[in-house]
This record gives sequence, C-alpha cells and structure tokens, in this order.
Amino acid sequence: MSETYTLHRGKTPLLVSVPHAGTAVPPDIAERLSDAAKPVPDTDWHVHTLYDFAAGLGASVLIAHYSRYVVDLNRPPDDESLYPGQTTTGLVPVDTFDGDPIYRDDIDPDVSEIMARVSGYWRPYHTALRNELDRLKKVHGHAVLWDAHSIASHVPRLFDGRLPDFNLGTNGGKSCAEDLADAVRAKAEAAAPDFSCVLNGRFKGGFITRNYGAPKDGYHAIQLELSQATYMSEGPPWPYRIDLAKKVRPHLQGFLQTCIDWRPA
Repeated sequence: MSETYTLHRGKTPLLVSVPHAGTAVPPDIAERLSDAAKPVPDTDWHVHTLYDFAAGLGASVLIAHYSRYVVDLNRPPDDESLYPGQTTTGLVPVDTFDGDPIYRDDIDPDVSEIMARVSGYWRPYHTALRNELDRLKKVHGHAVLWDAHSIASHVPRLFDGRLPDFNLGTNGGKSCAEDLADAVRAKAEAAAPDFSCVLNGRFKGGFITRNYGAPKDGYHAIQLELSQATYMSEGPPWPYRIDLAKKVRPHLQGFLQTCIDWRPA
C-alpha cells in the first residue's frame, strides 16, 4: 500500500480504478480551503464501498486516498480541457461543482504548487495504474480497465436536468472494443425500468479512459459515471444507503463480470 493509493492485484484481466472516492487533504492545503470546500462535497462518495465485491470476482482494484481537490487524477497533467466549450473542473480545481471558490480569499495554487501536487499525488497513481494494466496484459493477453465514478444526479453548472443512472463512456467508441461496449450497454439496458442508462452521453470518459484505452494494443477502457441517487442520500453528510445500494450493486457486479468474461475477437 502506498500513502496515496491502495492496490489489490487480482487474477483476471480486469482492473477497477477508483480515483475520486478519497477524502484526505494534507493539512497545509486543508487550512486554506473555503467553508464550502472543507467538506469536499464533490467526492465520489462511497464508490470504494459500492465496489467492495470486485476483488472477490478476481479483479485488481486501485483506490486513491486523496481528494480531487488536492489534484484531479482524471485530468491530463497539462490540464488540457477534456470537454472543450463545456463547463468542467481542472487538474487542480479552484471551484466546486456548484461554482463556489475552493480557496479562501480566492488565493489559488500557483504553477509551482500545481507541479508539486502532480509529482506527489497524480504521478504515483498513474504509475501504479499503468504498471498494473501492463501486468494484466502480459498475463492474459489483454487488459480491461473499469474507471468507477459517481456524481450527484443534478449539477446544473455541469449538465441540464437529471442525469441518467448509468453513464457509460468509451470516448466515443475509441477506448474499447465495440463488442465489449455493446455487451456492457446491453447489461445496463436490461436494468430498465428500474435504472436508466446512456453510452457516451454527457460523460464520455475522462483522462484515464482516454489515455489508457488503446484497443489495438490490447487495452480496453470503460468509464461508469454512476448517479449518486442510486445508492446514497445526496445531501450533506452524504450517507451511504444500504437499502438503495443493494438494488444497484448486482448490476454493477454484472458489468464487471461481463468485462472479466469478455475476450477479444
């Protein structure tokens, strides 16, 4: 186990990445946060708990410890926008999803601090992710990456209306084999009418999906942005709802099992 992440090495071709469930904030950063940011409201709450069955399926599991307010592991290190023309947050966010400043008195991190955070928090996670994917491909001949996320069902600053429950992203079909995406989407559609789904809608996959998904080279990546309304209460203190989670977890298990069982043509 690293200070910045936990890695469980599995025995199947699947790696589950959980980059945004961490809530840790180093003291020197925490003391500078605004009142709106101190509770780290934009956390992918409880996602590591929601997927705690993954290791039992034989998947590798990589879980980040630190908050996305320290550095966003699903953004490129040069902070290039993933959704040009649309509102989004950056490599080191300075605003919450609701548009509130993250730092008191709007004193945002400077370039040297951002570079230090990339070196100390971003790079270790991505090194572990790359190495584990390479290990899985060497053992199995291919590797599948499942990037596990969640977000509030309503975030007016980022998208209109209510978000579908299952938001699958394959970078417009570029990050994984078409038949794998079709198989996972079929599983998601079979969950109707209890759950809604979309493939490559508002969330097509962030940096992790886009950077590590290379089907021609044997690496297949899928992101799931899960509506938090499916498994938790969406207001502070954002508690996990076992009664809700027990309804959605079998579908998540089905998605992962599909990825484990799938083989390239």
